Amino acid sequence: MSSQSASDQNNCGICLSSMAAPKGQAIFTAQCSHSFHYPCIVQNVQHGNLCCPICRAIWDKQNVPFQPNNWTSTFPPQHNNSGDPPHPWGVNFPQHNNLGGNSPNISFSFQPRQSPHQTYHQYSYQQPSWNYPSFPFMQQHQAFPEPSSFSDDEPLLSTSPMQSNDPQAVTIKIQTESLAISAAESHPRYPVLVSICAPSLQDTDGQGRTPIDLVTVLDISGSMCGLKLDLVKRAVKFIIQNLGPSDRLSIVTFSTTARRVLPLRRMSVEGRENAVRAVNSLRPDNMTNIVAGLEIGTRVLEERRERNPVASIMLLSDGMDTYCHSSSQLLAQLPDSIRSNCMQHEIPVHTFGFGSDHDPNTMHAISNASGGTFSFIESVGMIQDSFALCIGGLLSVVAQEARLTVRSASHGVKIVAIPSGRYIKTISDEDLQGVVDVGSLYAEEEKQFLVYLFVPQSSTSDTKTSLLDVSCVYRDLASNELTQVQGELVEILRPEVCSPTHQVVSLEVDRQRNRILVSETIAEAQGLAENGNLEAARAILTKRRESLLTTPAARAGDGLSNLLETELQEVMDRMATMDLYTHTGRAYALSGMSSHSLQRATTRGDTITSCLSASFGAAQASHSTVGTFQQQQCVSAGATPFGSPASLPRGGAYETSSMVRMVQKSKDLGTSYTK
Repeated sequence: MSSQSASDQNNCGICLSSMAAPKGQAIFTAQCSHSFHYPCIVQNVQHGNLCCPICRAIWDKQNVPFQPNNWTSTFPPQHNNSGDPPHPWGVNFPQHNNLGGNSPNISFSFQPRQSPHQTYHQYSYQQPSWNYPSFPFMQQHQAFPEPSSFSDDEPLLSTSPMQSNDPQAVTIKIQTESLAISAAESHPRYPVLVSICAPSLQDTDGQGRTPIDLVTVLDISGSMCGLKLDLVKRAVKFIIQNLGPSDRLSIVTFSTTARRVLPLRRMSVEGRENAVRAVNSLRPDNMTNIVAGLEIGTRVLEERRERNPVASIMLLSDGMDTYCHSSSQLLAQLPDSIRSNCMQHEIPVHTFGFGSDHDPNTMHAISNASGGTFSFIESVGMIQDSFALCIGGLLSVVAQEARLTVRSASHGVKIVAIPSGRYIKTISDEDLQGVVDVGSLYAEEEKQFLVYLFVPQSSTSDTKTSLLDVSCVYRDLASNELTQVQGELVEILRPEVCSPTHQVVSLEVDRQRNRILVSETIAEAQGLAENGNLEAARAILTKRRESLLTTPAARAGDGLSNLLETELQEVMDRMATMDLYTHTGRAYALSGMSSHSLQRATTRGDTITSCLSASFGAAQASHSTVGTFQQQQCVSAGATPFGSPASLPRGGAYETSSMVRMVQKSKDLGTSYTK
């Protein structure tokens, strides 16, 4: 970057905080005119960086006063020449210096505080967090012992964010495949679409939302050197920038070993400054130990003294685990809390596989085991947008512990199947009741399930048969209370003879059937490809694509069906050769399977079927909403409609408004975001 905006010039080019320093704080201005806080530039130069972090101008080594041989760590704090009291960091700094002048003698005394149990307000800008024994940013590669327990999380705010006095409720929608079944006919597998739709956030700017405890677990192995690590740093700073003072963040890194470079801290002004300094301290080093990183990240959340309602881990890696040679071996070593079989009490790990050298099988297995998503970041420029898509959802959770219950409403009506992806489902009571554990819901998120029923003949014609009673129980995070909503009784006409109108297939039901079938086909093809049978994999994908194009939804120009066709073609293209499949096809297929199985947005490579695409903004601006059944039900919530022709131009099938806004914010920053 060759220049800065006016606002950038008022901020330190490293930590991004204000240059309007309190009295006694030293500022360093280089020959190239860029200014930095002294402690920030000390950290940079200590690692051998003798060029400007902003414009990359090369500095004269003789005039850089921060090199290791110019300072010691043994001298006590001294008074400076002005007679001011000792600097609170134990550094004898001049008030200001320009490169090219006489270099002052500077002595540093980075001494740990006396008590390891400091309260958070002590990590002010005058007492920076690297003095804390457990995360000394200045000496990343030096071996510092971790505390025996990670119960040093910063206390939550005494008052939680303002919540709406009139919270919106989760809603239930129901759609039968047709309007009627003739009285003389029985149906062995009749589909009913049951949907639960989460309410929108009351404030789109994030005020009053549910706070989160977030841990980023970052790969800093040797392969992450250069531009890769620079862009990861920028992406994590984007997360920091978009967390609020009630949110807490911890940063964990792993290479040969793992360590916590930032304890769980609130993202207040001081917390953000500490977090940015932690990010800036990261340097690539040695091998890849994913298990060690997840063990530390999980401990941060398991051992915290206080808990925000939402907690999650974001894991990024660009390579193969050096110590585990298979995904099953790695999974066996993971903590129990991220291998839970219960969707309600997990710590979801959202994994990000970066580039063509990562291990998509392992990253997908970790997300599968924990209830998180797997995203494939194909190009380096997508890192920040991919993180934005994820946190756009995590920062909009409105409900937890959601459980959908369907029950037969008539004698003889039985539940045959409920394809639910990765959501745990049970069918019990002699096939009279079905339960799907959904877990958390993002604002405006919709989960849709086809419930297949056996419908018997009707003894009388021109009546109705009651099919299902539907209800949903969830924890409303605005009130922290369990809430139950009841859906309308599902009924169907039983005429003696069905008219053509009675037999028209619902597009809502048909598109969901298409989604399930395409997802199952991609999973089958991926299994064949893993066994080296690319010809058979491409054959079943081709057959499914041809079948998809004949469905009522596709013939009507349905937006979701169009996206599914594009996805099938993309998977086929990436299975053209084994080399292509190994480099990108496997990761692309697995990230799509992850998305469909949770009905939640993921990054799927450099794809055009997402708000991550470069053309997203133009498509969104030119979109004209078409009124369909689902749009009429959910347009107020802003959910992506699976509507009739021209639906879904703004991105993928599962992207919510909160995700789209966050991605757009990331795109607006572009490359101007200061490293």
